[in-house]
Amino acid sequence: MSLSNLGPGGFQSPLWRWLIERVWRLEHAFERSRAAAKPEDDTRIRIFLVMGFFSLCFVGVAVGATWAALFSHAGQGNGYAQGVDGARGDVVDRNGKLLAVDLAHYALYVDPKEIWDLRETRVALGKALPQVPPKRLDKAVFGDHRAFVLGGLTPDEKDAIFNLGLPGISFEEQERRMYPLGPTAAHVIGFVDSGGKGLAGAERALDDPITKAAAGEGGPTQLSIDVRVQAALEDELRKACEEFTPKGGVGVVTNVHTGEVLGLASYPDYDANKAGEATDEQRLNRAAAAVYEMGSTFKAFTVAIGLDTGVATPTSTFDARQPFKLGYRTIHDYHATHKILTLIEVFQHSSNIGTAILAEKIGGERLSRYFTALGLTKPAQIELRESARPLTPRKWDMDAVASTSFGHGINVSPLALAQAMGALLNGGELLPLTIKKMPPGVRPQGPRAISEATSTEMLKIMRANVLPGGSGGKANVPGLSVGGKTGTGEKYDPAIRGYNHDRQVSSFAATFPTEAPVEADRYFVLILLDEPHRDPKTGLSTGGWVAAPAAGRVIERIAPFLGVKRKTELVTIAAPTKNAAPEAGL
Repeated sequence: MSLSNLGPGGFQSPLWRWLIERVWRLEHAFERSRAAAKPEDDTRIRIFLVMGFFSLCFVGVAVGATWAALFSHAGQGNGYAQGVDGARGDVVDRNGKLLAVDLAHYALYVDPKEIWDLRETRVALGKALPQVPPKRLDKAVFGDHRAFVLGGLTPDEKDAIFNLGLPGISFEEQERRMYPLGPTAAHVIGFVDSGGKGLAGAERALDDPITKAAAGEGGPTQLSIDVRVQAALEDELRKACEEFTPKGGVGVVTNVHTGEVLGLASYPDYDANKAGEATDEQRLNRAAAAVYEMGSTFKAFTVAIGLDTGVATPTSTFDARQPFKLGYRTIHDYHATHKILTLIEVFQHSSNIGTAILAEKIGGERLSRYFTALGLTKPAQIELRESARPLTPRKWDMDAVASTSFGHGINVSPLALAQAMGALLNGGELLPLTIKKMPPGVRPQGPRAISEATSTEMLKIMRANVLPGGSGGKANVPGLSVGGKTGTGEKYDPAIRGYNHDRQVSSFAATFPTEAPVEADRYFVLILLDEPHRDPKTGLSTGGWVAAPAAGRVIERIAPFLGVKRKTELVTIAAPTKNAAPEAGL
């Protein structure tokens, strides 16, 4: 091969010809030095050549680095190094309190080929790792190749095994998702699988931003919940469940003007760090994924619709002296008053008869249209994938109108109820719920479900229901102007082909403060117990007895965290009457 074939274009390239000429000159210089017997010149030339070679290398590296920094595409994209597979960013509450974090853990491996004494190593590992099945240790120590033994070791656990000084033992670092608060807010936060993929709660709903945060795209994922509100809600719900031993319980706190979920509790709960050990019942998010016949809390919607359509006014009267027949049903009152009631009294006494009469006047078409506008015929709008679809009537005939007007014949999730209640309390707009914190001062807008005037009137009616004479008196908190509606929905029992009086869904839907302009900060609180046992002293398990007190205690505890100050109020104690609604109302 000739020199002319060593470069592009052979000797036709000026740069290549220049380089060849310089090489020949150097070679001739060496020859002249040897011929003249001047070895020092030969040495200087060789030193010069080496220095030149290294100088060229240095210049080449510098040029390459400059080119990569200024002109290559290596730095384009998000500008950050990609995270480790399965890595996830931090999750915090609205005040920055840590809820979920990746922490370094270690996986333990054993390589039998590097072990000096197999039996001694097996005995030592058996004592250090009692949680590992003996068969697995036998297979790892006496096997033929390097084997995985145990993952998820904390740094302290890893050091304890390392300090045994056993040959053939090695560790590999791995990320593990940790939930510092354990069971607190577990149903909101959720959990991940072994590969770091979100499976429930915010971990699943917000999987993409949480994963991107691990690669440097944005900061921690901030949820809407306040751990102080969450802790108070969980504590009071747990106390109520321990007292009345229901199948399950739900607690929800929302901001009605933003849709933010400030607290969400489902009982029984579980430790998110040990989600794999929890039962299906414990992992079930009853606030989002379960649907119930909510009972008399739906009377708030029927009354609001009656007001909004002009069918009724607060002083309209309804004859509740006799049971009312509508469609195939005969409507009775749980606490019969046997008298003519105003609309406000229908609400306070939780009269099924009065509500059904109102619903008949509204009509099936308008009632179903308003229920849709209030979001009650679709899953609650929220990021949580668990949000369940409601069970609604196939046909809005008079029987469906009667049933749904007081919360039977329609099953919705507690979050769907909270979303619809928000529209009744915030001025009339249906806002989606969210588990993400809203920027300060931002109030989203939504489609109008009822008028602002109707919303203002409902705040007054719900407040009156918590004062003496109403069914929600046990939720009252002096100075916080609490309002609300009790709910006791009897469960349908296929065995008897009817509703079972001993199986109830008892709840209380509360709001505070009510005595403020409609645009003022306002919050919604729901407590629900699924099939609570009757109180042994009173024999009652209705919403006014088992759920209203817990709602009142939650409100009293969380008001300071939400900046709601008590106001001095003048309370007039009404003289009891024969037909006054009992404290343990529906």
